[in-house]
Amino acid sequence: MAQRDTKGFLTRHPKRKQDLQRGVHPVQKRMQPLRRAVGLPVWADVFLRLGAAIGLIFIVVMIHWFDREGLVDNVDGHVSFLDIVYFTMISITTTGFGDIAPVSDSARFKEAVIVTPIRFLVFFIFVGTAYNFIIKRSWEKWRMARIQEKLSDHVVVLGYGVSGSQSVEELIERGTPADKIVVVDPSDDRLREAEKLGVNVLPSDATRDETLKAARITTAKNVLVSAGRDDTSILIVLTVRHLAPKVPISVVVRADDNELLARQAGATNVINPVRFTGLLLAGSANGAHIADYLADLASVSGRVQLVERVVDEDECGCSIAELSTGGRGLRIYRNGRAIGFWEEECENLQPGDVIVEIVPSDNGNGKGRG
Repeated sequence: MAQRDTKGFLTRHPKRKQDLQRGVHPVQKRMQPLRRAVGLPVWADVFLRLGAAIGLIFIVVMIHWFDREGLVDNVDGHVSFLDIVYFTMISITTTGFGDIAPVSDSARFKEAVIVTPIRFLVFFIFVGTAYNFIIKRSWEKWRMARIQEKLSDHVVVLGYGVSGSQSVEELIERGTPADKIVVVDPSDDRLREAEKLGVNVLPSDATRDETLKAARITTAKNVLVSAGRDDTSILIVLTVRHLAPKVPISVVVRADDNELLARQAGATNVINPVRFTGLLLAGSANGAHIADYLADLASVSGRVQLVERVVDEDECGCSIAELSTGGRGLRIYRNGRAIGFWEEECENLQPGDVIVEIVPSDNGNGKGRG
């Protein structure tokens, strides 16, 4: 049944099916650049600067117009409004042809005290705009492209909804550098929230090959998928697994009958938040503190943490109860099989075993063992 569902899934997405069957990527687009937060939208910045410059020039025009009696036109002797505009522009741009000039003390005083500072302000506005939109943005784009080319051992978060945003915050709290996280989502509003955390963002569709290539999916350490819809999440898993056969993939699905389908699509870990919520509710029914402890284990802000790691060399031959970290070993994974701490195999740890243990967190201040 699961296999037929997978085929039906590809049938609903014929373009994805063609890509997988042909083994090529029919749409080869230029690699999209990563992005980080900027202070203002580009259009707002441009209009703000342009408005400030026009406003300052208008002030100078008014100063010259109301004090036109202090100006002299060496061509026809008459200073018109057009002459004022002309004189203002050549004055602001420091061209100074000399055909119109201030002659009265009042005009010269205003030119020196008021117009000259405005002239510098307008100059700095245009220079700053040129720097910001030509030099700075070009440099930032080039820098991000270089970072993108060398990006490796990073975490790619595909989908920045409720689950995706919480996972990013938790990753950062657990010590993952923000610049080692890439968030992909088509929503600019969501990505603006992600940018506030300092992570790299990519506004695009995570189901497309070129998007995942831009996120350097083949060199990623882990991929977290939470698209909000099970069908979209499974399609993303298919695409990721097609491009990166070995990268670990964790995906959120909400329907029980989609869990097997997600695993067959290539997911390493399948997380069902509805089922986990049910476990917490059931735990609270059997004990007042069980749900609290489970939540404590799941969060880095709790007094204890649930940790998965490979057995250390000096722990080989020891029991799971004698871990060098001082943690409480719960189970080991050996050759793909889960072994509980009560089973005989846990009395003799072997190289390559993966240990799941509970350790005290920094918030526990080293007191107790949970």
